[in-house]
Amino acid sequence: FNERVLAAIGFDFHRGRIDASAHPFSTTIGSDSRLTTRYDAADLGYALYSSLHEAGHGMYEQGLDPEARGLPRGSACSLGVHESQSRLWENQVGRSRAFWEFLLPQAKAAFPQLDGIARDAVVLEVNRMAPSFIRTEADEATYNLHILLRFELERALIAGDLAVADLADAWRGKMRDLLGVVPPDDRQGVLQDVHWSAGEFGYFPTYTLGNLYAAHLLEAAAADLGDIDALVRAGDFTVLLGWLRERIHRHGQSWRAAELIERATGRPASAAPLLRHLERKVEWLEQA
Repeated sequence: FNERVLAAIGFDFHRGRIDASAHPFSTTIGSDSRLTTRYDAADLGYALYSSLHEAGHGMYEQGLDPEARGLPRGSACSLGVHESQSRLWENQVGRSRAFWEFLLPQAKAAFPQLDGIARDAVVLEVNRMAPSFIRTEADEATYNLHILLRFELERALIAGDLAVADLADAWRGKMRDLLGVVPPDDRQGVLQDVHWSAGEFGYFPTYTLGNLYAAHLLEAAAADLGDIDALVRAGDFTVLLGWLRERIHRHGQSWRAAELIERATGRPASAAPLLRHLERKVEWLEQA
């Protein structure tokens, strides 16, 4: 099912594949783009949204100029721009009502237990907003608080104001302050992400930059392309992917991220499109 969905949005399985892993990730070697996801037999969305996220990364890599491979123009602009592609397909597209109008009949064919479930019930479920322990499962409204938590802890560690031995307690305190929940153990707390163990300090803010860029890009795409929801509803993802290929992918590192986003959209990046997107979503959820 995930393979069919990813092929529909534009991931090229002639140049890649998807497998299972404990923590979803993507990697590209040459022209070979590998994605991974993880599964929960009781929750279709668990793997679906991980797959959409990683496919966004994969399609960006597949959209780079192959003739410039190994050169800056053939390499992704930045981690923030990379995350903009994954978050755009995961959230801006994948959690929309239009997307589920396209996908629900296929999901019901693959999973008969969904028979009788209305589209809006599914959309409400995949957009459910509530504080949670796990960043990768957080809703759009609270996700960036998970990033803020990690960023503030990283600054304290690097400044020498927080000892590694005290990190787990500091994590629990910030979870309580920012999200109002306290993880019951370190597996759902400080040890949940692979980034710190891999030495990737300073990485987490790229997710918030990605969220910001994604909303900014989709607003600009809608201004250029018209009714994107109508295209998504009809299962036509080629127009949006083509716009991203032309405005983002093919340029690689021709410019730094801020200039690339401004060139792609015609205006400097700001938080306003993301806030508008979240406000519209919360308003719909409150009325539903």
